[in-house]
Amino acid sequence: MEPITTHIIVFITASSRQEAETIGKALIESRLAACVNIISAGVCSFFWWQGAIERQDEMLMLAKSRSDLLSSIIELVKGLHSYTVPEVIALPIVAGSSDYLTWVDESLRQTP
Repeated sequence: MEPITTHIIVFITASSRQEAETIGKALIESRLAACVNIISAGVCSFFWWQGAIERQDEMLMLAKSRSDLLSSIIELVKGLHSYTVPEVIALPIVAGSSDYLTWVDESLRQTP
């Protein structure tokens, strides 16, 4: 099924500021994301893991990209992340400034 929009925001959590910066910089350098925001206050996450409820302080990243690059984003994040199962989820951008979305497109790797 084809996505309705080509632009996405990818939510990625990381275990530390250093890990978030490493992943964010790699996404930019590889042109898989046009911009990565790191929420510097961090987030407190509660989740099920191996049959128990866990609590983890994490950093949240918001990466602006395109849906055709998502599989490459997931692969890059898995390669750099300390978690066995890192959070990498994407939501469509349904509307936005046309100037900004054009800049996003110009900043990203072009598909063949």
